[in-house]
Amino acid sequence: MASELEPEVQAIDRSLLECSAEEIAGKWLQATDLTREVYQHLAHYVPKIYCRGPNPLPQKEDMLAQHVLLGPMEWYLCGEDPAFGFPKLEQANKPSHLCGRVFKVGEPTYSCRDCAVDPTCVLCMECFLGSIHRDHRYRMTTSGGGGFCDCGDTEAWKEGPYCQKHELNTSEIEEEEDPLVHLSEDVIARTYNIFAIMFRYAVEILTWEKESELPADLEMVEKSDTYYCMLFNDEVHTYEQVIYTLQKAVNCTQKEAIGFATTVDRDGRRSVRYGDFQYCEQAKSVIVRNTSRQTKPLKVQVMHSSIVAHQNFGLKLLSWLGSIIGYSDGLRRILCQVGLQEGPDGENSSLVDRLMLSDSKLWKGARSVYHQLFMSSLLMDLKYKKLFAVRFAKNYERLQSDYVTDDHDREFSVADLSVQIFTVPSLARMLITEENLMSIIIKTFMDHLRHRDAHGRFQFERYTALQAFKFRRVQSLILDLKYVLISKPTEWSDELRQKFLEGFDAFLELLKCMQGMDPITRQVGQHIEMEPEWEAAFTLQMKLTHVISMMQDWCASDEKVLIEAYKKCLAVLMQCHGGYTDGEQPITLSICGHSVETIRYCVSQEKVSIHLPVSRLLAGLHVLLSKSEVAYKFPELLPLSELSPPMLIEHPLRCLVLCAQVHAGMWRRNGFSLVNQIYYYHNVKCRREMFDKDIVMLQTGVSMMDPNHFLMIMLSRFELYQIFSTPDYGKRFSSEITHKDVVQQNNTLIEEMLYLIIMLVGERFSPGVGQVNATDEIKREIIHQLSIKPMAHSELVKSLPEDENKETGMESVIEAVAHFRKPGLTGRGMYELKPECAKEFNLYFYHFSRAEQSKAEEAQRKMKRQNREDTALPPPVLPPFCPLFASLVNILQSDVMLCIMGTILQWAVEHNGYAWSESMLQRVLHLIGMALQEEKQHLENVTEEHVVTFTFTQKISKPGEAPKNSPSILAMLETLQNAPYLEVHKDMIRWILKTFNAVKKMRESSPTSPVAETEGTIMEESSRDKDKAERKRKAEIARLRREKIMAQMSEMQRHFIDENKELFQQTLELDASTSAVLDNSPVVSDMTLTALGPTQTQVPEQRQFVTCILCQEEQEVKVESRAMVLAAFVQRSTVLSKNRSKFIQDPEKYDPLFMHPDLSCGTHTSSCGHIMHAHCWQRYFDSVQAKEQRRQQRLRLHTSYDVENGEFLCPLCECLSNTVIPLLLPPRNIFNK
Repeated sequence: MASELEPEVQAIDRSLLECSAEEIAGKWLQATDLTREVYQHLAHYVPKIYCRGPNPLPQKEDMLAQHVLLGPMEWYLCGEDPAFGFPKLEQANKPSHLCGRVFKVGEPTYSCRDCAVDPTCVLCMECFLGSIHRDHRYRMTTSGGGGFCDCGDTEAWKEGPYCQKHELNTSEIEEEEDPLVHLSEDVIARTYNIFAIMFRYAVEILTWEKESELPADLEMVEKSDTYYCMLFNDEVHTYEQVIYTLQKAVNCTQKEAIGFATTVDRDGRRSVRYGDFQYCEQAKSVIVRNTSRQTKPLKVQVMHSSIVAHQNFGLKLLSWLGSIIGYSDGLRRILCQVGLQEGPDGENSSLVDRLMLSDSKLWKGARSVYHQLFMSSLLMDLKYKKLFAVRFAKNYERLQSDYVTDDHDREFSVADLSVQIFTVPSLARMLITEENLMSIIIKTFMDHLRHRDAHGRFQFERYTALQAFKFRRVQSLILDLKYVLISKPTEWSDELRQKFLEGFDAFLELLKCMQGMDPITRQVGQHIEMEPEWEAAFTLQMKLTHVISMMQDWCASDEKVLIEAYKKCLAVLMQCHGGYTDGEQPITLSICGHSVETIRYCVSQEKVSIHLPVSRLLAGLHVLLSKSEVAYKFPELLPLSELSPPMLIEHPLRCLVLCAQVHAGMWRRNGFSLVNQIYYYHNVKCRREMFDKDIVMLQTGVSMMDPNHFLMIMLSRFELYQIFSTPDYGKRFSSEITHKDVVQQNNTLIEEMLYLIIMLVGERFSPGVGQVNATDEIKREIIHQLSIKPMAHSELVKSLPEDENKETGMESVIEAVAHFRKPGLTGRGMYELKPECAKEFNLYFYHFSRAEQSKAEEAQRKMKRQNREDTALPPPVLPPFCPLFASLVNILQSDVMLCIMGTILQWAVEHNGYAWSESMLQRVLHLIGMALQEEKQHLENVTEEHVVTFTFTQKISKPGEAPKNSPSILAMLETLQNAPYLEVHKDMIRWILKTFNAVKKMRESSPTSPVAETEGTIMEESSRDKDKAERKRKAEIARLRREKIMAQMSEMQRHFIDENKELFQQTLELDASTSAVLDNSPVVSDMTLTALGPTQTQVPEQRQFVTCILCQEEQEVKVESRAMVLAAFVQRSTVLSKNRSKFIQDPEKYDPLFMHPDLSCGTHTSSCGHIMHAHCWQRYFDSVQAKEQRRQQRLRLHTSYDVENGEFLCPLCECLSNTVIPLLLPPRNIFNK
């Protein structure tokens, strides 16, 4: 067949070769209707050049196309021989300062880790080697194709945006200079004409959907019956399926079939048969039949050869346009104008829009050609890049929907250009403010995830393969959101604030659909039959992790945005907890005289979910309020008084209890899906926005509520309340129940609960929770990783969380905490912890897994033994909390905590009667150690006018109250010190007692702390100085005299009636003597006392320190201090009235401070005792009044107090108040001063 064709083909070639490009161009220059002329030329010649047989001959086709089709266009454009015309254009053009080299697949790309604005900013090899970045820390990757070099883009680099080659072009840049000034008028006109015709032709023919007829103006006179059977690529069928099908359908060899399949995969389509219509149609039906069994069939079309010819030339034309505009920026600008010009049909009718919106209908080859053209034209011209970005954003929803339903990979979709647009900070900001891009992305994302449960949460169970495929594709939207947020704004406009907060609202809606998704219930009885789907929800969480962190960074960069975001997040959390008490009965818990109302809820019986993104985002924002000090600057703008701490802690606490119960083996029947969820919850990829934030949320709750209440709620959720609230429950428990599993479970739960308390008090290395910065946090992570064992660089990096720029921050701090041990002949270089950092080791570091914790403990004890030190691993000294979290430490000295510690120590002392474990005791010892360290720090940092309110040492020295009279915690530690069965913990107990003595000494020597007499202390007499012994002796004598006098008094009372007169005299003497005895203060013991007058004896007054409940600032009550007031309530009272009928005649003149008992009613003043600065109270009261004025518009419920009458609620306890009482010093103090 080939031999018959040859002479005909040669004849055609001859007639084509005789065409003269110059003549054709001359004819076009004379033409009145240029479009028609050009189209006729194309209609005549294109089918003669392309698609002349079953197999394409690319070199020959390209040579003829250049001669007959493209040559005339180049002549027309230049107006002379292009060999001279193009170099002239190039000379007149100012070379661009942008590189713009489009990467091929597999080409190396370089990104500077120090200077790139984000990881998507890359350089080609040539620019990288000629830039300053080659001496920085850089990352080298291979391109997947489709990106371009960012050299010369000042927005992509913090410094060194130009390499040496492109720097030369920057000297003469005039900003926003129009590139068309370098072209002559007629060149502009001709270029515009030819570009408009050719670009329109290419778009029209590539988006043409008919298979056997051409557009009218390209139709030929005589039409041959030659067709192609065209096979298109899809991502569903495998190579093997396609090869097998082709062998059957077109009777080819396996080698030919492999060739076809490879081309289809590379270019997106390939003709597999050439001939008349019937012949091709038959092959099509075989292919469709063979591939439609399991999936949708392969796409096959029978296309007329002339259509295929024009489409092939259309692609050639787009590549040609791309190369022509390389000669001059002016030509590029004209092509951009042509592409973005609105067509006659209005919206979306420009050529660029038409191509973008047909993207998913085009085959791979066509897509990559036009994407390349967009990159070399629209994205290289800064003016048109902006206009293109707007078009892209306007069509965003449609482009993404097309991408989701299409099956080609992301790099073959126009949606992939988002990375080129959204990562440019100025464009991203413009699109957020002008096109509301954030909301569009999030809403588009939400629209594709339609499966919801009855509560509106995402539901991924029973997910079909199609939905799973769609879900994978939808995730790319999260990537776009990440690109938009990746560079934080340095300055905010009002529009940006408004649009960002609208986007934040949409984001909260998304998180609201995730709050509580995939709830689980404990399996009891039999094992779960089918593992539930859990991966989709975690995939979503992982993808969103960086976005959530970046949202917080954006909020942190502006105070107004932070306050608004906090309020919005709180409101959404309230909505999520709308059904908070549904069906959950309220109960009251009480221990040690404290009681609290909560709800009955059992994690082991009810539904519980590990996904709580709204709570966790609020925790993150709360920390930012603390870090940026907004909470102290504008307390009146924040709804802190509306927060309900029990509501905030409820769900995170349930989640942590779930982890504890899984660890205790209570959820074994729920299978591996739950084990995996718990693993990822703690894993380095997710923990920053999951586990860590739950800890922060509990810290937030504890810092705002009574620690006793918190501990009781916590005991209740851990299902341990019975054990600690009932005396001797443990003894009964261990004697009654021989079921080992239950005992073991309870022990593990107690251990986990103590571990959680350790974390709440000890984890203060997040900036905002403790007074630390980000480097302290990374240092601590590294110290604890290296405490396990020395690690190689790669291993260490994997164990640290990455930020959105794939950075861990390790390099900046590693030198400070570790030595690098170089590799020997074999092996790897290792980082070893510096010995001086070992003191910062915390055995209960919250990111340790169980295995890591035991390895670290072993390694540290081993090191201590080698250094001949005792093996105690005491808690490290911790940085102070930020003021917003300062009250958290009180959990250590709260009554319930002391009760828990005492109970467990009691179990250890009577070790046979109870079920207890050593690790439980170890945790209690750690907590006691933490409390002593805390008190020690308080005493070291105490200033003259502060008094230390943290009095743990005194509390653990006191024995229990009657009737139990349990020994004090200190006494039990003394007992345990010598217990033979606790050999391992001896060093720790010894360290605690040593620290206790040190703290006690500090307390006694410190001038500000009130000296408390501690009973039950078992201290050696020898170690006390004489002064202390003397003081004790005096106190003992005073006590004996007091007892003697009291005995005498009771004796005298018996004979009172008989010896009335005599006794009266004696009583006066007695009074004098007892007062002298009782007042045995060391300062005034041996002086003659003067009671009144200018020389009166100065009695040392106890200094009074108080904390303002609004700003948390502590200060001494002094004349020169700022005024402090107490919230109080004044009302009329008739309680002490003797004469109910007598009224004041002239109330205006009556002295209100003197209320005669004769009056019908007097005044009664009560106070809840909560103290505030006068100015803090004034600000608070003003905000209450302002809120009341806004209440009518906001239609809030009625309040329980009357603001118009000056009433308000105490900001802390919400006690009704209507005035404040100033806090004054005793008059004597003022007089002494």
